[in-house]
Amino acid sequence: MATVADLRYGQKGIIKDFTEHILPIKLMELGCLPGNSVELLQIAPLNDPIYINLSGSHLAIRRSLAALIELDIIEETQAK
Repeated sequence: MATVADLRYGQKGIIKDFTEHILPIKLMELGCLPGNSVELLQIAPLNDPIYINLSGSHLAIRRSLAALIELDIIEETQAK
């Protein structure tokens, strides 16, 4: 099982499910729903938060929250 927290630079995935059913409503309003795409854009200097592209919206989320979002990886990362 891969999660958003497991993504590497440039890697993309499709949201499959949530490991817990208590995601913030604001995150769902921004498009964090099953079937939407996620791409890792950047990692903060101390490894938290991570910056993602969530169906066209750029968001910064904590790794602990990102670990609750299960993915199907669709594109492997390119060396950076």
